[in-house]
Amino acid sequence: MAEQKGKVVASFEYELFEGDPDHLRTVVATPTPAGPWIDPSSLKLKYRVGRGPFGDVSLATHHQSSLDFDEFHELAVKVLHPFDKDHTQKFLDKFEELFYKCREFRSVCWLHGISIIDGKICIAMKVYEGSVGDRVARVKGGKLQISSALRYGIGLAKGILELHSIGTLVLNLKPSNILLNENDEAILGDFGIPYLLLGIPLSSPDMVLRLGTPNYMAPEQWEPEVRGPISFETDSWGFGCCFVEMLTGVPPWFGKSYKEIYYSVVIKQEKPQIPSGLPPALGNVISGCFEYDLRNRPLIADILNALESSRNAIDSEEEWFGSRTSSLIGRSSSGDTAWYVSKDHLLVGDTVRSRKPLNSCRPQTMDVPEGTVVSLDSNSDRDDFVLVKITGVRNPVRVLISTIERVTSGLSRGDWVRLKESPGKHSSVGILHSIQRDGSVTAGFIGLEILWKGRLSDLEIASGYFVGQFVRLKENIRAPRFEWPRKSGGAFATGRVSQVLPNGCLVVMFPGRFVFALGDKHNSFLADPAEVELVSFDTCPGLVQKYQHIEDFHWAVRPLAIAFGLFAAMKFSLFLGRGVSLKLRKERKKLTRSNDSHQDGQSSSTAAWLPPPVANILFKEGVTPATAR
Repeated sequence: MAEQKGKVVASFEYELFEGDPDHLRTVVATPTPAGPWIDPSSLKLKYRVGRGPFGDVSLATHHQSSLDFDEFHELAVKVLHPFDKDHTQKFLDKFEELFYKCREFRSVCWLHGISIIDGKICIAMKVYEGSVGDRVARVKGGKLQISSALRYGIGLAKGILELHSIGTLVLNLKPSNILLNENDEAILGDFGIPYLLLGIPLSSPDMVLRLGTPNYMAPEQWEPEVRGPISFETDSWGFGCCFVEMLTGVPPWFGKSYKEIYYSVVIKQEKPQIPSGLPPALGNVISGCFEYDLRNRPLIADILNALESSRNAIDSEEEWFGSRTSSLIGRSSSGDTAWYVSKDHLLVGDTVRSRKPLNSCRPQTMDVPEGTVVSLDSNSDRDDFVLVKITGVRNPVRVLISTIERVTSGLSRGDWVRLKESPGKHSSVGILHSIQRDGSVTAGFIGLEILWKGRLSDLEIASGYFVGQFVRLKENIRAPRFEWPRKSGGAFATGRVSQVLPNGCLVVMFPGRFVFALGDKHNSFLADPAEVELVSFDTCPGLVQKYQHIEDFHWAVRPLAIAFGLFAAMKFSLFLGRGVSLKLRKERKKLTRSNDSHQDGQSSSTAAWLPPPVANILFKEGVTPATAR
């Protein structure tokens, strides 16, 4: 660190004994803070032991000496790839803040400090016995026992939870980053380097494309500014990938390039294969880790609870494991999962209303238009019910927690919001992710890699967009944020919303647009909700616009008309062919009958052997049969 700032350590007093126990002297002492900065000359890099997307890991010797001691320690040093010098101090400041917090953690790797050698940032850590990745590679069959996987998974979840408690994301979860200490306990070996690198330009073009290791990256991790934001639930996807690899011995998307993984995870929305036969709680939580919408994934605390309950169930009922298959976590008809519902903790006094389904403009039911929680139902073992006092209803109503949501100042999670002040580079319209009782909020906006944090007073309710609606670019938008197709006449086309991403980004399909060219890989485009407007019969003023809306997209008339025309042409050609064939068949039969009757009326003359038309011609021209012969 340029200034080598140290953590302020509180002073303390002690009694100094100088030979006379009756005359002790009180001394005030201030300990020397253990700062993160390491003198580069005291570090000697030996050889490389690993390589990752952000740098190399080498063994090193750290020399420390003073008047009364001289020590050499073996450390593991992560040497980061170089980046712009202007951003070096920014990274060092972030690391220093994280350094002091991590020293209190038990399940995160021990950090010795940081230094700069040959212009590269070097992070010194404790050397551990090995990693879960090494253990999986050495074990017979490449698969860990379920008991070992649960034990390592619990240690990993605790380490992630410790980092999440200080607002830091890991983003680089993989078995090689799950270290093992001398007691064979799992220690998180990455303290969030990708998170510290957010906002810092990287020199390698491949590193710009990703914030982690491709096989273990969540969909929003590939393009956080577009399909994000990255959040705590992003690490849930990485945890699920690590746990699946511990059970199968094979990394997700093994053998695929990072471009193929991107297409599978981001575009096609595929999920890693989960082993069958897991305990229900474990199968549910791992399945939830691979939800495409990050809001539907479990938090690490939920994962830790499921792992601990599964380990207890296996220890107490070993023969039960393996005889049952896991069941997927329950999903309501509104599209959200139990993990999404469980994140809204209710207390007495909260204002609630009927829950809005994800990406839907209206709630399923309005049993609770608005009410106040007056009591948590103590008769329920899991507190799945609450008593709600509704205006105009005499007695409190007992309702399921999963059917209601907390409302603060008229807003709840999932609502569309708009920033009151100009946001700058990112979109002004987004989706609310959390709202606290004190008025602090987080929201997702296109153009931001992480969640926006602010106050409720900074936002206002905005009109939302939902799956199934038709949208087009506003007339004043000449250069949209994302590519948008045009009609044959040059005007921007109208599309239909097929998906709403967690930051409000719209995935728009164009049903009237045929994709024939090999260069057109898909028929969907992205859209900024601040740049589009709804298209419906109400927004189409004239009869011509209404007709165009119907013809082009509303019922996809054009593809249907073409298909119907082709079908009609085929039917007509078949009908016409059958008619001509039938007519020719009738003429042939009529000709055959006339020939038969003519032959019956002929005598046994020599002309009978000639075909009737030929015989008629010969007789008309005066040719005798003898001449003909």
